Amino acid sequence: MREQFDIVVVGAGPAGIAAAVTAAEAGLRVAVVDDNSAPGGQIWRSGAHLPRAAQHWIARLQRSSVVPLHGRRVFDAPEPNLLCAEPSAFLSALNGSSLGANYDCAELRFTKLILATGARERFLPFPGWTLPNVMGAGALDALVRGGLPIARKRVVVAGTGPLLLAVAAHLARRGARIAAVCEQASFTQIVRFAARLLFEPQKLAQGAGYALAVRSARLRTGCWPVAAHGAGRLRAVTLRQGNNLWDIDCDYLACGFHLVPNIELPALLGCSPAGGFVAVNELLETSVPGIYCAGEPTGIGGVELALLEGEIAACAASGQTARAQNLARRRCRKIPFVRALERACALDPQLRSLPVDDTLVCRCEDVTYAALRARSNWREAKLHTRCGMGPCQGRICGAAAEFLFGWNADSVRPPVFPALVSSLASAGARDESLAAASSHNSKENR
Repeated sequence: MREQFDIVVVGAGPAGIAAAVTAAEAGLRVAVVDDNSAPGGQIWRSGAHLPRAAQHWIARLQRSSVVPLHGRRVFDAPEPNLLCAEPSAFLSALNGSSLGANYDCAELRFTKLILATGARERFLPFPGWTLPNVMGAGALDALVRGGLPIARKRVVVAGTGPLLLAVAAHLARRGARIAAVCEQASFTQIVRFAARLLFEPQKLAQGAGYALAVRSARLRTGCWPVAAHGAGRLRAVTLRQGNNLWDIDCDYLACGFHLVPNIELPALLGCSPAGGFVAVNELLETSVPGIYCAGEPTGIGGVELALLEGEIAACAASGQTARAQNLARRRCRKIPFVRALERACALDPQLRSLPVDDTLVCRCEDVTYAALRARSNWREAKLHTRCGMGPCQGRICGAAAEFLFGWNADSVRPPVFPALVSSLASAGARDESLAAASSHNSKENR
């Protein structure tokens, strides 16, 4: 599959949808690539009760001329203005069905590129964190939306960030018994952030609704899990608040320490970083001309900001500069909220003492905390322990090692995701064909 587009958008969350729709409505040929089976990303997950804004944007996307490439994951950018995308796990599971014709590797050429790759949860290792039923807050929420029975199950929700309260509220509405909501941020941090919400009435109302849904569960600040217990699956969690330690029985622990931007693909393309995010100018163009970035990779700011950034990037990429500049001024007014959220979710240094020597940090390669503590940097750890070299390619342990040891896990190389051998072979065959053509032309010129 080989296609040429004016603009390719990677990611079909709110930012990606807004970017694709805005660019297509300007008369350009646009494709949106996403590894999920339907648009919406993690926040507007298919099958969930979607808010009005989600319904509006998804309907616009479906009415537009955007070419949807769902169930595909970009794994390489072998040359300028070219992406290689292969079927993700969704299409792999359906190989041989009616979608089998789309099982080939796609080569997508573009004039402009908009990266809206979103974010993932940050996990910090502690004793027992690999037990079954210990999972990310967003992961448990997604499983419940997909049909996992949660009614009458005792759930502890812990970590940091606004996702905790949202997940706890959704699980409570599905019948879960929320045993505790534990926020690692201090009471002072939370109060300061709550005061900032007075300038964001929509977010304040949303937060109040979440709090009402979990009113039977006490929100504990300065509190986090230090160990999970069970034989074969989770039975209880040990919590710490100040100098107090206690155990609480539960069936699930939903634990996530805010979000980490997905900047691996931007890094592969040569986009410069800035403070853990992708560096962009006021019109969201990266350090690489013609490549724009929108949504969480530029800063964790929520759905409204992601939608706005998607529009800005699309307007800038499609030549609607005046409109992009007007929207950029609106974006500037939202940046203080992003900064306030960063301060509220700053991790307590005490969390670095969570793992013990035999705690796994890299689950893919079974690398313990003790093995990593003996190393001095990320590269040395990879060479001596294989940390970060498993299927997740450092997406879990890399963020943990950055916090625990101060390492910069910045080694990005293709494939960005684990890829099928057939996809790699296809890319290799293309390279060989180009090399042969180049050699033939060179001989003719001589």
